[in-house]
Amino acid sequence: MPADRRMLLVHAHPDDESIGNGATMAKYVAEGAQVTLVTCTRGEEGEILVPELAHLASDRDDGLGEYREKELADALAELGVTDQRWLGGAGRYRDSGMMGTPANERPECFWRADLREAADHLVAVIREVRPQVLVTYDDFGGYGHPDHIQAHRVATYAQALAGAPSYRRDLGEPWDVPKVYWSAVPESLYREGLRRLRDADDTVTFERLDPDGELPRTFVPDELITTWIDATAYTERKAAAMRAHATQITVHSPFFALSNNIGNHIWGTECYRLVRGTPVRDPETGVETDLFAGVA
Repeated sequence: MPADRRMLLVHAHPDDESIGNGATMAKYVAEGAQVTLVTCTRGEEGEILVPELAHLASDRDDGLGEYREKELADALAELGVTDQRWLGGAGRYRDSGMMGTPANERPECFWRADLREAADHLVAVIREVRPQVLVTYDDFGGYGHPDHIQAHRVATYAQALAGAPSYRRDLGEPWDVPKVYWSAVPESLYREGLRRLRDADDTVTFERLDPDGELPRTFVPDELITTWIDATAYTERKAAAMRAHATQITVHSPFFALSNNIGNHIWGTECYRLVRGTPVRDPETGVETDLFAGVA
């Protein structure tokens, strides 16, 4: 029998799940929920932080996607997640790279995927898993990467189609997802992380933004955040999962940086914006503290 609580997360590349939702995933797995991850690409165009693996780059051996499959498996083992799917099958959609790059012109890249075809792959998963909670990116994809934006579009469209009784019954019995969330990083948490990084010892060499200055659109005003998940008990699992993605992430606990070398703090509190469903808020704090509140 399926678990009483079922969560489906849709991410663009291996490592996105650990950075954005690693503690949340570990927490709910430990509590007995079924956590399913759908990954849209294998991340073939990622920059490689491990010098001895530089030959895997897309402009050399083009073996990074296969290598990142193993990194993802190792990361999910740290989080306790046992159900991971590739959208349409491993390698069906290729990492698109950033806008304006040659990778973004490839016909097989995810950015250029037919939206309904890609959504249909996800409709089948939604109808099989029947999640009460769906987690993906906002319309900006968090930071504007084409694959993140496309993952948002595919997840949004698939969620709508999956609940339509007359749509593609061959893909399974209809399922209307009660709650849909967008991952979010509140401005206050990021500024606090920057201050901690600034005050850290000299061994931390990550580049730093001004904690009191203007922040990119990636970071969300606190008043737009509906849900704060306290998964601090699982911060170390999240950090271990991030370390498993060694080609993409440098971890200097409790900090990390991606290939752009901009540092951030590894948070055990992860935040969300509820965009479908009704939040069940704590009467004292005024925020929601459980993604499944009101539906399971």
